[in-house]
Amino acid sequence: MKPQTIYGMHAVRAVLERQPERVLNVLLAERREDPQARAIEELAQRQRRPLKRVNADALRQLLGDAIHQGVAAEIVPLAPWSEDDLVAALGTAQAPIILALDGVQDPHNLGACLRTADACGALAVVVPKDRAAQMTPTVRKVATGAAETTPVVSVTNLVRTLKLLKDAGLWVVGADAGATQEARQVDLKGGIVLVLGSEGSGLRHLTRQTCDLMVRLPQRGSVESLNVSVAAGMLLYETLRQRDAQ
Repeated sequence: MKPQTIYGMHAVRAVLERQPERVLNVLLAERREDPQARAIEELAQRQRRPLKRVNADALRQLLGDAIHQGVAAEIVPLAPWSEDDLVAALGTAQAPIILALDGVQDPHNLGACLRTADACGALAVVVPKDRAAQMTPTVRKVATGAAETTPVVSVTNLVRTLKLLKDAGLWVVGADAGATQEARQVDLKGGIVLVLGSEGSGLRHLTRQTCDLMVRLPQRGSVESLNVSVAAGMLLYETLRQRDAQ
């Protein structure tokens, strides 16, 4: 596979720490002599990964206007999971949590969802291949390392994938502000797929029909909807709360 470029202190450090064999080289800005930069340099040396000091123009030429924090790395990309890989992983997972995003197009939202999914121990994040954000350097930077630990499964037909997960015994729960039940009123302790749509249009009709039930998050203010990454975080942590209370 073609090498990928990642950037940002957290993203680069995460790969160096967890999967150093994937790092082909590290580029570090000449001007950075602070503790974070020195930590990256020492980590690369310890892991025996090549590191080169470069000027700002070199990073700008490689990354454009991205906020790179003075560090980038060329890495071997993770092999993407397929639907079959996802279903196979269910065999060894106990009460798995899967996050499915329906039409979320903002890479910052995908990155934030990945970060929270990783923190909550989610098995994977599922996204459609069309009209949805995919893995990019921006997503990896926002995810601060979670993109290297939580698989993103890009599927041709989200509804079909949800049906496969249902057939495998998972409960598919969609989020909607107009649902009659709050998430805390529903048992989320078993194997579960949490499905969220984009902030603007929410879940598509067929996706909604495929869900076993819909839940809402309690809101007391005047805002009509939450950012999808915020809503995903709240649902994921409600799931953890219920499991920890067992």
